[in-house]
Amino acid sequence: MILLRDLGFSRNGEALVTGASMQLHPGWKVGLTGANGCGKSSFLGLLRGELHADRGDLERPPGWVLAHVAQDTPALPDAALDFVLDGDTELRQIERDLAAAEAHHDDHHAGEQIGLLHSRLGEIDGYAAPARAAALMHGLGFSDEDFQRPVAEFSGGWRVRLNLARALMCRSDLLLLDEPTNHLDLDAIIWLEEWLKGYPGTLILISLDRDFLDVITTHILAIEAGKMQLFPGNYSACARARAARLANAMALAAKQKREAAHLQSYIDRFRAKASMARQAQSRI
Repeated sequence: MILLRDLGFSRNGEALVTGASMQLHPGWKVGLTGANGCGKSSFLGLLRGELHADRGDLERPPGWVLAHVAQDTPALPDAALDFVLDGDTELRQIERDLAAAEAHHDDHHAGEQIGLLHSRLGEIDGYAAPARAAALMHGLGFSDEDFQRPVAEFSGGWRVRLNLARALMCRSDLLLLDEPTNHLDLDAIIWLEEWLKGYPGTLILISLDRDFLDVITTHILAIEAGKMQLFPGNYSACARARAARLANAMALAAKQKREAAHLQSYIDRFRAKASMARQAQSRI
């Protein structure tokens, strides 16, 4: 699980969050919400190890594979399908190792190595990887003709989709998504909702699309006034709980105000009378 212990972090010297302590359990789908500039993207940066906490701890299992969407895509000559397949780094490493071992296939040790690599390839469903990559690309709106087109030929918006497909191709334990529906049309958004609902790992998702959050999330992690609070349920459930909490706080404040006014009138009435001054003093 992901463990926050008295976590505090800032950006450019400006404190964003202090004293955050909580546990996020494996398989949770967490919507990260809060106003612009409150520290949502910085929290993802902490999880990726690109930012450092000012204080406290942020721990995640060391063996976890983490996936996130790259911010930019260089104008690569690689075919789009190959670019997406690169998201499964273990698969690509096995393919390289296999090529190297097959170059020395007459060596006894290489023969053993080839056998091991093929069995691992089977375990990670590597033979079906191109079909998996094609399904991701279809879901995000690419056609069969696009598969062999160089990445460099795609416009910015379509490169964002390629980066998303590549992140989903990774067999990750933790997936970090920051506004993934930007540049997507409705068909692609609906496909992504279904895909994320079936994602077996832990998801932390920033999105301004409340309907999207509602369909996917099991928990909401809200950043507000420098604090992080965790709520069970989706965005709507969290909004209802928050509204109820605010209403309670306002009712309590109104009640306290009424009581204070009542006491104040008592004080004002009896302060002048020497005989009642002691009781008035206790109420003050």
